[in-house]
Amino acid sequence: MSAPGGRRRRGGHDEGGHNDERWLLTYADMITLLMALFMVLFSISSVNISKFKDLQHALQDAFSGRVLPGGRSIKQAGGSSRISQPAESLSPAASQAAAEQDDFARLKRQIDAYAAKHGLSTKISTSVDRRGLHVRVLTDKLFFASASADIQSPGLAVVGKLSGLFAAERAHPVLVEGHTDAQPIRSDRFPTNWELSAARASSVVRAMIGDGVVAGRLSAVGRAALDPIATDATAGGRARNRRVEFLLPRQQVATPSDPTPTSFPQPHFGP
Repeated sequence: MSAPGGRRRRGGHDEGGHNDERWLLTYADMITLLMALFMVLFSISSVNISKFKDLQHALQDAFSGRVLPGGRSIKQAGGSSRISQPAESLSPAASQAAAEQDDFARLKRQIDAYAAKHGLSTKISTSVDRRGLHVRVLTDKLFFASASADIQSPGLAVVGKLSGLFAAERAHPVLVEGHTDAQPIRSDRFPTNWELSAARASSVVRAMIGDGVVAGRLSAVGRAALDPIATDATAGGRARNRRVEFLLPRQQVATPSDPTPTSFPQPHFGP
């Protein structure tokens, strides 16, 4: 009698053990749903089309029996604030701005390559920023002798190269600025640095016209010592301040809030 009774008790004990383990299935389902909920909340925290696409794929994977393989992709997409657009969907203004940016980048590479080839990388620097393509040339022992506005032979070669590139580009005006250091100058020809800087810019413009750049695209401005890029307390700083700068200003800028092309302002381009 005791043996069968014992077997029934053991059988009842085993059945109770199986019942106790069923809560794991419910717990796993709840965790999966919570993960899906958190991904939804994370995805709608900022509006991003690509993030919603990742969310869609992630939820499809989650509810197809996989263990949320899309979670990592959603996290990566959530850090992006830009929505990529195919080139054909860009507005005309955005397309023109992109083409202009490409032109500036190409010119920058050509000028940088020329400077590197001729050992002038410490003299010639370029940048592309919100104003346009900016070329800076330090003039000591390259363009001008001290207190002179006559371009020397090495400088004429540089101007000739820039003229060729700018003449071929043909789409932008070219602003030329002359800059000096703050040391006072007094001579019959140049009473102050204003006259010297303006004469240097004008000399460059005349040379570029002679090299084939259309005169109507060019303008010359003297800035004297108003826009230093280094200290005037040292000889090295003053040498950096003696320079000629070229700017090809942007013609239009397309912004997300206003895609209509607008004329870009053309202020002086000091530091």
